[in-house]
Amino acid sequence: MPTVARSSHPSAYEFIPPNPTIPKLWQAAQGCRACDLYKLGTQAVLGEGPRQAAILFIGEQPGDQEDLAGRPFVGPAGRVLDEALAEVGIPRKEVFVTNAVKHFKWEPRGKRRIHQKPTLGEVKACHPWLETELAIVQPRGIVCLGATAAQSLLGPQFRITRDRGRFFDSEGASWITATIHPSAILRMPDREKREEARLLFLEDLRKVLKRLRT
Repeated sequence: MPTVARSSHPSAYEFIPPNPTIPKLWQAAQGCRACDLYKLGTQAVLGEGPRQAAILFIGEQPGDQEDLAGRPFVGPAGRVLDEALAEVGIPRKEVFVTNAVKHFKWEPRGKRRIHQKPTLGEVKACHPWLETELAIVQPRGIVCLGATAAQSLLGPQFRITRDRGRFFDSEGASWITATIHPSAILRMPDREKREEARLLFLEDLRKVLKRLRT
């Protein structure tokens, strides 16, 4: 079992079980109290996918449907990701998907639960779960979906608008890259903008596939 590097951030390390596996992590995370988001989420939602997946995708946090289902990327953004992966030729069943933050952060708006962006402190507090997932899966490459995921691993100076599609060295894999979160495509104001964003997203994923094949 690979060693997980410790950090100085307020964290969830005390909740991580010895000799962790993905099923053990899921169980242990339900008792995590490293930040207050456990008070909002129905359950902690960790990653899923093959134990030795070549690519590990990281989003921001579970959404409303993921929180209720207890699975990552099963809502609208997950469907966008699934369709994009299929279009470029990356089998969805062969990748591992997870999030930087494991509980759904939301605010009420009528009967709906509306997504709220996690704070830097919440991302840091949750980081040990992500570090441990990376240590267990040991992917060849990491793909960050959106700024929160990218900044959790590449630092707060990372900008999607400037750095998307570039490849960087990573402690958790051979390389790391970032693109927009699929939910950003859904938020585009009209069909033309959505299609433009989708095509750029596909371009980034094709770069990932090319990198895997080298």
